Amino acid sequence: MKSFITLASALTAGLLLAGPVAAADITSPMAPELQQVEKDGWTFAVSPYFWAAGMSGDTGLFGLPTVHTDMDFGELLNELDFAAMAIGEARYDRYSIFSDIMYSKISSGSGTPRGIIADHVGVTSETFTGLIGAGYSVLKNDRGNLDVVAGARLWYASTEISFSGGILDGVDRTDSATWVDGLAGVRAKYSITDKVYFTGWGLVGAGGADLDWDLAGGIGYNFNDKISAVAGYRALGVDYSNDGFVLDIVQQGPIFGVVMHF
Repeated sequence: MKSFITLASALTAGLLLAGPVAAADITSPMAPELQQVEKDGWTFAVSPYFWAAGMSGDTGLFGLPTVHTDMDFGELLNELDFAAMAIGEARYDRYSIFSDIMYSKISSGSGTPRGIIADHVGVTSETFTGLIGAGYSVLKNDRGNLDVVAGARLWYASTEISFSGGILDGVDRTDSATWVDGLAGVRAKYSITDKVYFTGWGLVGAGGADLDWDLAGGIGYNFNDKISAVAGYRALGVDYSNDGFVLDIVQQGPIFGVVMHF
C-alpha cells in the first residue's frame, strides 16, 4: 500500500507540473499499458497479460472449518490446468469504459491411506472474475493523466471434490459461490520519455464480499503507435464468506502484458 501511495503521488505531481494538452490526446491507463495517441473519436485497446501470482489466505467449503493456504506461483503452476487474462478499453477524450477478465482452473489429487475410504481424491477449483467500469480524467496533459473510476466486479468460485475406489467410489461434491462487488478508485500514468512511462491503479470496494481491493504499479515501453508492453507488480484481495463458503485470500506477484491499439 505504501509503495502504491508513493507511485500515485509521483504521478499526480508530474501531471500538475506539466503543461496543458489538447482534448484529442488519448491515453489508456488501465494497465497493462499506457500510450498517448493523437486521434479524434473513439480509440480501443486489447491487452492479454500474464500474472505470476502466488496466493495466501483462508478458504472453507461445505461449512467445514477454514484451511489456511500459502502457495507461491511455482506451486500453483504445477497444478494449473488453464488460465486466461485480458483487459479491454474504449476511450473518448476524457471518458473511458474498461473491463478486466480473469479465469483459472487448478486441479490436484492424491491417494488415501490404505485405500479403504477411496483410492484417490481429486480436487478441481475454478475462479472467474469480470470487472467492468467507467472513468473520467480529472487531470490530463501532454505527460499523462489521472482518472477517477467506478465499476463492478463479478466473482465466481467453485471447488469440486471427487472420490474413486474404496467406499466412496463415484462420490462427487461441489461447493460454489457467485457474488458482485462495487469498486471505486483511481488510474494514472506519467510519461518519462516518448517511449517510457509509469502506470498504476488502485481500486477498493465491497458488496457480496466484506472487502474487495486491487492495486498495481508498473513501467511500460511504447514500441510504436500500435504495440506497447508493461512489467510491474499487482496485488488483489477479497474477503467473502456466506453459507459455509469462505474465500479470504490475497493474490500477488509480477505482471507482464502486451497491448494492441486500434
